[in-house]
Amino acid sequence: MDELRAGDPQRIGAYRLLGRLGAGGMGVVYLARSDRGRTVAVKLVRQELAEQDEFRGRFRQEVQAARRVGGAWTAPVLDADTEAAIPWVATGYIPGPSLRTVIGEHGPLPEHAVRVLAAGLAHALQDIHAAGLVHRDLKPSNVLITLDGPRVIDFGIARALETLTDGGLTRTGAMVGSPGFMAPEQVRGERITPACDVFCLGTLLAYAASGAMPFGSGSGVHATMFRIAEEPPDLAKVPAGLQGLVTACLSKDPAQRPTAGGVLEFAGVPAHTYGEPWLPGGLMAQLGRHAMRLLEAESPETGEIPVVGEPATGPGTHAGTAPETYPGAPPATMSATTPAHATTPAAPAQATPPATHRATSPRASTPGIPAATAPKASGRRKGATALLVAVALAVTTLAGVSIYSRMNDSGASGSPSSDGRGAVPKKYLGTWEARFGSSSTDVRRITLRQGPVGDQVFTMTAQGASYHCEFTATLTSAGPPVELGRSKVTRGKAASCKPGPATTLELTSGGALRRMFSDDSAAPLTYRKVQR
Repeated sequence: MDELRAGDPQRIGAYRLLGRLGAGGMGVVYLARSDRGRTVAVKLVRQELAEQDEFRGRFRQEVQAARRVGGAWTAPVLDADTEAAIPWVATGYIPGPSLRTVIGEHGPLPEHAVRVLAAGLAHALQDIHAAGLVHRDLKPSNVLITLDGPRVIDFGIARALETLTDGGLTRTGAMVGSPGFMAPEQVRGERITPACDVFCLGTLLAYAASGAMPFGSGSGVHATMFRIAEEPPDLAKVPAGLQGLVTACLSKDPAQRPTAGGVLEFAGVPAHTYGEPWLPGGLMAQLGRHAMRLLEAESPETGEIPVVGEPATGPGTHAGTAPETYPGAPPATMSATTPAHATTPAAPAQATPPATHRATSPRASTPGIPAATAPKASGRRKGATALLVAVALAVTTLAGVSIYSRMNDSGASGSPSSDGRGAVPKKYLGTWEARFGSSSTDVRRITLRQGPVGDQVFTMTAQGASYHCEFTATLTSAGPPVELGRSKVTRGKAASCKPGPATTLELTSGGALRRMFSDDSAAPLTYRKVQR
């Protein structure tokens, strides 16, 4: 978690902000706490998007879809104001990193952990599909890892099934999703059904079990999509015990894939084992330490603070106690009090602070949606979570493992100093190189120079036996990790050189630099420093 910046509000609706969790194409996600003490993640949309009627309709639809899903395996929507000058939504906070971060830091998961992952995600898909929705963007950055199982987040492009053929925002023929984690029917622009999510789940499980993409990476978006549509997956690195499940999910024919319930049976994880330790000891310790740190997070100083999401007045609005639950909350045995948060790192967005108010501003709830009463938390669920935290801390003490301070995709808390002339941390500066593919001539060389946010600080040369491309990108957040906007081609043939998505650069514990793509169109690539 990063500290709040000078232009950030310190309160949104009924929630006092504690820090920044990350930023995405839609807006900034903050860690916050309600007056009752519940920890939440609040997504505040970018102001330029809030001014677009089409976006407001999409955001309204996202919130409505998430409210219908509910369930114990997804991030619950607790509160929202989709009609505010700057719309926002609050979800429960999930104290854990994304699957992408876990695989990047720790490598592939053991077979048992992949089976538990499959079971949890199958439960999530059952809830999503039962609500008449298709997620359509199930990928590692949209799966968060917790002590008692995975959680699915970000329904930003999920759409009701009926909108596929009527006048909704997304219709048959529109290709929506992340290239590396798409189904053949998405690639071809055909009708999307729940079977699409099952194919994406198969890709995700193969990645979790092997650390590799089953349809390759690093050779371009179009080549990856062709392999998804036409070629069999490469499962050579997937353990034999998991290949049957993954192969079934990755059938080219949607009718031949198992349902989410079928995946649950394939996984073979007994229901009574849910909540038991399921991850390697070092990762369990990391998650447990993070959960304990969360309890120590303090609110910023009170006083004159900006407020976002003041209660509207007039017909159809409600102001009062902020809801501590949401419509369709799970029963007490699977309580909605399970912490959850949703964040996908990309270019950060700066919220323009409104007029200053006192910290005692009245609460706001979603216009037209009355406040609800929270159900009592399940003692069994809370007890299990507390036990897992204790187990994780015991592992930390006995094994002496090193706990990383960065627990989400937004980067480490606190920033290494820059050199005084710009915003980029000093350790990131210099020239870095990566080699991959079947030939040592496939080289990527990137250079990071000093500069403030908005400056062109990144250059990259990509070359191989038959191509030479040069790119640039601007700094959108100094982090760490460092975030860059979409790259631009400055030299090279148009047929071979294509601009790329926003990227995130982070330093590994071994001193290498990992480059990750915001749309998961390719697997992360690791660079080594060659020149300071």
